[in-house]
Amino acid sequence: METLPIPAPAAVDDETGRISFWFRQINTQEEFYNFCQDNANYRFERDADGLIIVMPNTGGKTGSLNSEINTDVTIWNRQKKNGRVFDSSTPFYLPDGSTRSPDVAWVHSERWNKLTEREQEQFPPICPDFVIELVSATDSLKVAKSKMSDVWIANGCRLAWLIDPKTATTYIFRANGEIQIVSGFDKVLSGEEVLPGFELELANYTK
Repeated sequence: METLPIPAPAAVDDETGRISFWFRQINTQEEFYNFCQDNANYRFERDADGLIIVMPNTGGKTGSLNSEINTDVTIWNRQKKNGRVFDSSTPFYLPDGSTRSPDVAWVHSERWNKLTEREQEQFPPICPDFVIELVSATDSLKVAKSKMSDVWIANGCRLAWLIDPKTATTYIFRANGEIQIVSGFDKVLSGEEVLPGFELELANYTK
């Protein structure tokens, strides 16, 4: 597979250690999509200014936790049959021009079905109704929290959970700007009116 070289200068974020760079040949969402397909061995996000961010692979614990949580959301969704569930391999093209991929995402069927076949096949131009992000060993909590507010909620996400396994803390971000902190994995998170009837028993993920 032919790959596009990462141009210089590339920047390394002092807080996260992640590499980011500008690529002048990429000006449109279509070009970014093609760039990602040509470099399928890597994971990228793109911020609202067009800066491309190289996303790290997760470790075993985070990957396993991500899979288990995604499975629970998928089981609920199969029962309700009212939306689509996505894992971290799906980037979304957001209203602010950025392209981001949460660890878990859910989009209501009514909104998803309004997209064209091509839009559904590529990076969907839609902000998920619900997202979950996990704080991995390579993540900065400060940056992760900012992403929840400034990216997901700011672009129209109705409910977002940031789960930090290391401290057993969950940060709940709501569309009205409210942020709730849930301490301990002995709690049960509610999908509220966004995911009616969905409950995430955090104790299941401490084994």
